[in-house]
Amino acid sequence: MAGLIARRARKQAAFRWAVLIVLGIFFVLPLVAMVEFTTRGDQQTWSLLVDWPELSATYPDLAEGIIASLLQALFTALLMLVLLVPTAIWVRLRLPGLRRLVEFLCLLPLTIPAIVLVVGLAPVYAWVNYFIGGSSLTLVFAYTVLVLPYAYRAIDAGLSAIDVKTLAEAARSLGAGWGTVMLRVVLPNIRSAVLSAAFLTVALVLGEFTIASLLNRTNVQVAINFLGKSSATMSVAVSLAALLLAFVLLLLLSLIGDRRRASR
Repeated sequence: MAGLIARRARKQAAFRWAVLIVLGIFFVLPLVAMVEFTTRGDQQTWSLLVDWPELSATYPDLAEGIIASLLQALFTALLMLVLLVPTAIWVRLRLPGLRRLVEFLCLLPLTIPAIVLVVGLAPVYAWVNYFIGGSSLTLVFAYTVLVLPYAYRAIDAGLSAIDVKTLAEAARSLGAGWGTVMLRVVLPNIRSAVLSAAFLTVALVLGEFTIASLLNRTNVQVAINFLGKSSATMSVAVSLAALLLAFVLLLLLSLIGDRRRASR
């Protein structure tokens, strides 16, 4: 019996390793091909990519797209946190009956394709153009809606891991106001969840193309698309850099989650 169990365990381990190797080859080979393509011959693509003044002079549209995407990611993360964190905490503490409704509204963008969102946002952005202008930073409003499902799940998981009501009641019994309860009692206990939501937001914004393209705004993905028509090497290099940045952000997110579980 013990020998049968050992053979079965070895077969399962071999199967897992085979699956991991196949998946690793499937995902790694395109990245290796991208690296080989961007370093082929005497090309100085990567040295140009890290030389910001030279990159700005050689590819001004790309530099504009990179700056636009970084600013969009920053402001989207800030707006998302300002709107979602107090709302999620307040619903947990004072309006538990509305939790399902808030969850439904936050998860709704996940069920709507980006192209459908653009159809609905186009009339809104016509007024945005009229009152504010056509700056690429106006995409922050659309991106905040787009990232709500992922950010809400991260923050809700953080709130579920602590006894929010008991902490709030203890702080209130000591004379703390609701603002103090949120900022100095609850927020420090969901710090990792807030960081997770911010990292997910940045990764999603840096990789978004459909909304920016159809609304005629600039971001790094739109710039890469246009750059591919004139300089395929630089386009592939920037795409790879964006992929690696998203991978690093998700890796940090995983490490934060592991550290949180270990502390618990």
